[in-house]
Order: sequence, then C-alpha cells, then structure tokens
Amino acid sequence: MELEKFHYDNRIVRNFTFATILWSIVAFLLGITIAAQLFAPSLNFDLEYLTYGRLRAIHTNAAIFAFVGNAIFAGVYYALPRLLKTPMASKLLGKLHFWGWQLIILLAAVTLALGLTSSKEYAELEWPIDILITVVWVIFGINMFWTILKRRERHLYVAIWFFIATWVTVAVLHIVNNLEIPVGPWKSYSIFAGVQDALVQWWYGHNAVAFFLTTPVLGLMYYFIPKAVNRPVYSYRLSIIHFWALIFIYIWAGPHHLLYTSLPDWAQSLGTVFSIMLIAPSWGGMLNGLLTLRGAWDKVRDSSVLKFFVVAVTAYGMATLEGPLLSLKNVNAIAHFTDWIPAHVHIGTLGWNGFLIFGMIYYLIPKLYKTKLWSEKLANTHFWIGTLGILFWAIPMYVAGFTQSLMWKQFNIEGKLQYDFVATVTELFPFYVTRAIGGTLYLVGALLLVINIYKTVKSGSLVANEEAEAAPLAKAYKKQKGEYWHRWIERRPVQLLIFSTVVILIGGMVEIIPSIMSKSGVEEHSYVQPYTALELEGRDLYIREGCNACHSQMVRPFRSEVERYGEYSKASEFVYDHPFLWGSKRTGPDLHRIGQRQPSAVWHYGHMWDPGVTVTGSIMPRYKWLFTYEIIDDEGNVTESNDATLDLSLTEGKLRAMQTLGVPYTDEYIENWETHVSEQAQEIADELNADPDIEGVNPNEEIVALIAYLKRLGTDIQARETAENE
Repeated sequence: MELEKFHYDNRIVRNFTFATILWSIVAFLLGITIAAQLFAPSLNFDLEYLTYGRLRAIHTNAAIFAFVGNAIFAGVYYALPRLLKTPMASKLLGKLHFWGWQLIILLAAVTLALGLTSSKEYAELEWPIDILITVVWVIFGINMFWTILKRRERHLYVAIWFFIATWVTVAVLHIVNNLEIPVGPWKSYSIFAGVQDALVQWWYGHNAVAFFLTTPVLGLMYYFIPKAVNRPVYSYRLSIIHFWALIFIYIWAGPHHLLYTSLPDWAQSLGTVFSIMLIAPSWGGMLNGLLTLRGAWDKVRDSSVLKFFVVAVTAYGMATLEGPLLSLKNVNAIAHFTDWIPAHVHIGTLGWNGFLIFGMIYYLIPKLYKTKLWSEKLANTHFWIGTLGILFWAIPMYVAGFTQSLMWKQFNIEGKLQYDFVATVTELFPFYVTRAIGGTLYLVGALLLVINIYKTVKSGSLVANEEAEAAPLAKAYKKQKGEYWHRWIERRPVQLLIFSTVVILIGGMVEIIPSIMSKSGVEEHSYVQPYTALELEGRDLYIREGCNACHSQMVRPFRSEVERYGEYSKASEFVYDHPFLWGSKRTGPDLHRIGQRQPSAVWHYGHMWDPGVTVTGSIMPRYKWLFTYEIIDDEGNVTESNDATLDLSLTEGKLRAMQTLGVPYTDEYIENWETHVSEQAQEIADELNADPDIEGVNPNEEIVALIAYLKRLGTDIQARETAENE
C-alpha cells in the first residue's frame, strides 16, 4: 500500500508553548505578590487595582486558564495529529483558537483588575467574556473532531479519550454555571440563588479542577510519558477502567466543598461517598503512569524530563488521595476555610500540573527545533529548585491550616473562646513568609526554564511543517482475533463523545435537578426580605472588591462558630442571594452575622478607611477609594483627593432583573427606587456625621452603600426570633 505524505503544523504548537511560558511567569509573579500581601498589607499600595481581593482572581485565572490552558492546547495540537496520523484539520481554526484564547486572558486581567466580576470561584469573568469563551471553545472542538474524523489511524488512543471527555464536560460546566441575566455591558446576576447557586457553583468549581486541570493533563501524561521513555503505557486495560470510572465518579463529588453548610444533607453525603470512590480510579491512573517507567529508573536518573514527570504523577496521586480524605466530615471540619485547602490545591497545581507541563516543554522544544536541549544540567537545577519551592509552599500551609483550625476552636477553662480572630491571623505570619519564599523558588525555577528554552531555540531552527507519511485508513475493518471489547468504541469517535456526555451528565442531573425543583432544606422564609436598592448596590461593591476571597458568609453548626459569629446559617436566609457569597477561605472572620454583631455604621466607616486602627493586627487593605475626601496640608494645598460617588445608572435594571428571577420587588418599589435609596443613605450619613471624629459624609458615597449592606447581613433572622417570642 502506498504511503500518503503530509505535514504536521508545528507553528501552532510553538505558539501555545511560548504562551504557556509567558503566562506562567505572570501567574507565578501574581501568586508571590498576593502571598506577600498577607504578611505585608502595605503591598496593596492603597490602590484599588492592586488589592488582594482583585489580584487573587487574576492569579487563579492566570494559573488555570493562561498557564495550564495554553499548555493543554500545546500538548493537544502536538499529540493529536501524531496519534491520528493526519495534520490538524484547519490551520485557520487553530489561529482563531490561539488568538481568541490570548484575547480572553487579556480581557480577564483587565476586567478583574477593574472589579468587573461575577464573584464565582474560577468563573469570575462577566457575561461578554463567557460568550467569547464559548465561541473559542467551539472553534477548538470543531478543529479537534474534524481532525479525528479525517484520521488515518482507526483506533483512538487513550489520550484522545481524555481530550474528548474534557471538551464536552467543560462545555457543559461552563454553560450551566454561567446562566445569568445581564443588566449592563459588564454586569450580570446568576439565575440561581443561595443553596442552589452554591451547589451549581461547586459542581462547576470541583469539576473545573477535574476536567480542566486533570483529565486533559492525564491525556498528556498518557502520551508524553510513553514517548519520553520509549515504551508503551503499562496497562491498556487499566487505562480503560481509569478513564470511564474517573469521568463518571468525578462529576458527583462537588458537594464535598459544602459540608456542614446549609446544603441539604443528602447532597453532602452523596458528594462524600463519590469522593471516597474517586481514590480507586485516580490511583489506577497514577500507577499506570509510574509503572510505565518500570525498569527505566536509570533513564529517570539521567533525564530531567522524566524527573519532572515522576514528581508530577506522584503529586497527582497525593492530591487525589488527600481530596477524598478531605471530603470526610470529621476531616473537613478541621480543614475547611483554613490554609490547609490552598496547600492541597497547590500540590495539584504546582506539582501535578506545573511539573508535567515543564517536562512536556523540555521534551517538545528540542523536537520542534530539531536540536538538543541547551543545558540538561540547568533543567535538572530547575527541577530541584522547583521541588524545594513546592515543599516550602505547601508544608507551612499545612501547619498553618492545623494552627488556624485549632485556635478557632479552642475554649478556655471558663468555657469561652481562647483567641479572638486576629490572634489566629498574626500567628500565621511566619508560615506566610515561608510560603512566599517557596513561591519565589518556584518562580526562579521557571526563569531558568525561560533561559534554557531561549538558548535551545537559538541553537536550532523551527521545523514549521514537519514531514510525515502514513497509510490511508482502510475502508473496511476486520476484527482481530482476541481483540478486546473496548476496541469497538475506540473506532467510533462520535459514539465515544455521546457515551462520555451521558456518563458525565448523570451525576450532575441527579444532584442539581432535585435541588432546583425541590424546596427541601429551605425553611419558610417569609421573614427574609429582599435587599433594599441601596443594600443591593452595596452588595455589588462587596463583590467588586473581592471581599468574598477572604470572608465567608456561612456560620457552620459548630459550638466554636456559633460562639464566635452567632446563630448558624439557615438555607432560607439566602433565597434572594444572586449569586451566593458563602466563600471558601477565611483569611478574615465570617461576616454572615456582622449586621448583628457590629451594627454601628461608624465602626464600619473607620474599619474600611483604616482596618489597622479599628482592629490592631489586621492585614486587611485600606479601601480609601470608596470615600469622597480631600487631604489638605498645613499650607492649605490639596495633596490627595477622591470622588467616590455611587454609580446608580444600573440600579433600576438590577431591580428589574432580580424581579425576573423571583425576588419579590413590587413595581411600586422599583418605580420609586431613587426615593428609597436617598432615604436610607441619608440615615446612614446622618449617623456617621453625628460622630465627632467624622464630618462631611455625603449620602451618595460608595462607602455608604457598602455600610448599608454590611449592616443588613444576618439580621433577617432577628425578625423570625421576634415573631416567635411574640
């Protein structure tokens, strides 16, 4: 049979690889910056665009979608054509995919810095960018499936199964979690509220980790480890079990992020059960990767690429054991809301994702440029510095997590809490400093990669169109004797796509649909009132500043939390929260009952102007841009000023959108919203101006709206208590 000649397009692989390297440096720099802000609040620089609340979202998006995302696409565009023995179907679609993805990343950085955010973790981007993501993802999918359909290799290798499952699942997750009503060019509200929104978000959030940071990277593992060691994957049958069990079980595990919250118990238990089950397929995949290297440890000793791969797969095993253990309620009661969780996440991000990507880059670039890696010694140095960086990052955070949890829960002999919250914060400073050192080491390793890759590229020449040849795909297929049953679906990409879709939909439908259709877990909420127009604007300011990155709004039913924060949170209290703001980390105290615990507008005013004055030892940044003020020197010159007039241009549209979502605003209230805003704002301004240390507060300042929201938090339950007492 005559072989057909064709070319692999290496330009698209190079472009995504270089983008990976560029954005890795950006993501790591941002990570070090926000790590330092937690022990040196002055590094917020009193600038709204550089506060922890805004930079954290930029960092997570840069790490996930810019660094890992570009690396996934580089690996797919390299591996897929070679596994299918055909070039990518369309160079044009590849270019649109590349530049569209870079545009998304830039828009994300700009909008998040400006405070344009939906507040949902790993899905903070507003609706215009969500639409752009959908378009680019469809372009990628068309190019991938078109390539698969025109393949010369009949059977689809295991890596391609993971690529297909990734594409369809990410599409489903993105669409469902981002169902929202736009109320302006850069503002929207989730169609889900409270408990339902929390469930949908963590169904998305957990599976964004599963199907963007895990399954596609597993596809890369199944391709690049056998290639680097020059031997087949250890077990074909184990890869089948790994794939189908993983994509089926993973999708159920999201509720384990919401243990001890207002989520119904049945959903929490379901998340826990499937999380524990995840250990089996996850470790099956880890063992399949490591055992592919059996008998080749001499190669590992001599190869920096294989060193990165070994540690990456080991980190995958550690993270996928720890995750299920964290879903046990007794463990979760200790770990949740503490620094233990970032430690767990970064074992996966820095170890699993980062190291596998570094190994892939060191493998790819010499092949793309037909040369040798410039310095194997420098790559090995990168490996050891990066490994130390992970250890210096993660170990202090594990210790910090235990320290936090134990201090939060400690009672003295009189039965009172031993520590106030700020004491638990200042106790962690040494750990935060060590974490920043670990992040810096990891960045130094990445900079060594930049040098090594630059020198490697200079020493070679890009093979833009790599020549290849293969036999055409035979029209008829004859089943081989002893052929494994799974080979049937490997010959049918459309059926594989359909089966994968069905498998991943089952868990989501079982968990989400009953929660949306049923009122189970939501008490009678007649005592819960919608936010006033001013409080709604204040809530949006809270979201804009990323306050939920540090503060939770969920008091769990523990003695220590009820003692510290007040009555534990009820599902019914969140029925009008679009989106929910329960948070996932307590760098600061829980705020769900702050309106009861701290009803003074004067206190909130001072705290937002300079937190360190009202709470000695606070690491919260100042929020001076929320105030209208002038600072005048001794000579009468204005040295600093700010205009913080509250923008009310979208207020009516926001109220109408909420009304559409079922929030019981009357038409009369919406028609007279300006009067209601003015009256409530004036009350707060009068309270502030009555204080001898405060003067000249205007009712139209942003800080007034934020104070209105904070004073409201957790107070609805007082109405119920009053009614019950009567």
